Amino acid sequence: MGTPSSARAVDRRLLRYAGAARAQLLVTIAFGLAGASLILAQAGLLARALAGTARGEAGTVLAGTLGALLLVVAGRALVSYGGEVTALRAAAAVKSQLRRALITRSLRLGPLWLTDQRAGELTTLSTRGLDGLDSYFARYLPQLALAVLVPVAVLIRVAAADWISAVLIALTLPLIPVFAVLVGWHTKAQTRHQWRLLAALAGHFLDVVEGLPTLKVFGRARAQEQVIAKVTDDYRAVTMSTLRVAFLSALVLELSAAVATALVAVEVGLRLLYGHLGYETALLVLLLTPEAFLPLRAVGAQFHASMEGAAAAGRAFEILDTTPAHESPVPPAVAAQPGAGRHGAGQHSFSADLRTQEIRLAGVTVVYPGRDRPALDEVSLTIAPGDRVLLTGPSGAGKSTLLAVLLRFVAPAAGTIELAGRDAAAVLAATDVAQWRSQIAWVPQRPYLFTGTAADNIALGQGAPSRTAIRRAAVLAGAADFIEELPAGYDTPLGEHGLRLSAGQRQRIALARAFLREAPLLLMDEPAAHLDPASSRVLGAALETALADRTVILVSHGRGWADGGLGKVISLRHGQLVPPAPALAGRQAGRAAEPTMP
Repeated sequence: MGTPSSARAVDRRLLRYAGAARAQLLVTIAFGLAGASLILAQAGLLARALAGTARGEAGTVLAGTLGALLLVVAGRALVSYGGEVTALRAAAAVKSQLRRALITRSLRLGPLWLTDQRAGELTTLSTRGLDGLDSYFARYLPQLALAVLVPVAVLIRVAAADWISAVLIALTLPLIPVFAVLVGWHTKAQTRHQWRLLAALAGHFLDVVEGLPTLKVFGRARAQEQVIAKVTDDYRAVTMSTLRVAFLSALVLELSAAVATALVAVEVGLRLLYGHLGYETALLVLLLTPEAFLPLRAVGAQFHASMEGAAAAGRAFEILDTTPAHESPVPPAVAAQPGAGRHGAGQHSFSADLRTQEIRLAGVTVVYPGRDRPALDEVSLTIAPGDRVLLTGPSGAGKSTLLAVLLRFVAPAAGTIELAGRDAAAVLAATDVAQWRSQIAWVPQRPYLFTGTAADNIALGQGAPSRTAIRRAAVLAGAADFIEELPAGYDTPLGEHGLRLSAGQRQRIALARAFLREAPLLLMDEPAAHLDPASSRVLGAALETALADRTVILVSHGRGWADGGLGKVISLRHGQLVPPAPALAGRQAGRAAEPTMP
């Protein structure tokens, strides 16, 4: 189609990611230059052969000319093949670099950002979407280079043979880019709309497939069929509309090129008729004139073919430009504290050790975009090494957000986090996120099991632990009995999402994973939500004995865990700390590091 209207013909952001493929792109441009030279040689040899035939030249002379012409044609085929191969290699390198950057950024943005995204859209973006860059790098960019090189080379060659024809070509040549830009205004908007519908279709389809059992139970499967049919029909209509624009634009470009070529052919024919132009020169001009317009027409078609990849890359750049929540700027109150600048300047001079250092939150406030009320509102508390903390409160009280702050999935909008008397915001800014999280074991509300064996899921992130350590963690979590009853025991594949297991069994696998980690800080979000009473008692016994040397923060709606070794109770309501119940106040008296009420 045409070139983009409001955007540049070449996306500089894509070129920045083309650093790994710079050599291939340079080779592709070199092939393009060679191809332009061969085009001129081919036209000259063909004009000489035809003119020689008309003059009745000897067969040996014509044979030499035709032999050279065959070599030039073969050379053009080899140059075209080589250029496309190197361009495809460049596209593969750029796609690989973009996918790695996209996955890395998604991991840094964290689970809180991922909850607002559609898994199907991200999957489509990183697979089919970025695959569309093949057309951008392998065809559009090389053709764009040819659209600049070939017309200039043709004009110079024609001007050397007949300046009048060169002037006429130069005057009609701009018609192609002008029409291309006019068509491109509409093409770009159509392609973006088409990509958005495809992403929405992929995301919705994945949601329906994953929630199919729930839809069947509630009798909503038929309704979702109609929704998918509507989205699919919308995508079909937009795709047909985009193709309609492609065909119409091709007609416009072909028509304008044909009219321009016809004008040159008429003036050359008239001058040849009256003897003002030589036969061989006339043939050369007529053979080169279409070659001047052909790259411009081709770049329009290749632009349309590459727009899907460019639109997907634009969405990828939006994600890459998103700032992770835990990388938010340090609040002014923190930056003004002594030592904050020293540790916040990127100097790795402070090492966190959660086995010996206590964590202090002072006036921590967390606000999510689009919500009127803070998720955490000036929360102040202290967590000492070895504390057994029960975090209670109704749904939406801010319990999971407090864990997210400790996991560095989200940064406070206000307040400070201190570690052993030093400001943790500055310390964590100077410490790698992975180093901080290596000291934390986490059991979420809905643990995720990967496609793999039971042993692989328990050993996730632990390198290559011994089978004895894996079994010990499974026993602590109450998972050993059902794992050993599986067909291959610990080597049994659990399938996608571990769906062959019950919710309680998946929960115990996640608990075993956390116990194996042996991190000094253990965060558990509703760990007994899917456990039977017997398994809950096993978990409580593990917390009292084998895990007694760890700091534990356990989230629960009820206070039943207070009688199971978690005597320090912290209650949240509407994001604020509330005083402990009178019956529990005496039980917590004398313990170190009481929560500090704001």
